[in-house]
Amino acid sequence: MKKLVLMAVAIVAVSFASCGNKAANAEQATADSIRIADSIAAVEAAAAEAAASVADTTATDSAAVVAE
Repeated sequence: MKKLVLMAVAIVAVSFASCGNKAANAEQATADSIRIADSIAAVEAAAAEAAASVADTTATDSAAVVAE
C-alpha cells in the first residue's frame, strides 16, 4: 500500500514539474517573440528612414535640374 501511495505522489510530482516547464517554455517563447518583433520593427523603421532620405535627395536633385 505504501508503494502505491509513493508511486502516486511521484506521478503527481512529475506532472507538476512538467507543467511548470511548459509555463517556463511558454514565457520564454513569448519573450523571444517580442524580441524578434522589436528587431523586425527596428529594421523596418531604418528601411523607411533610408527610403525617405533617398526620396528627399531625389526630389532635391530633380528641383536643381529644373532650376537650371
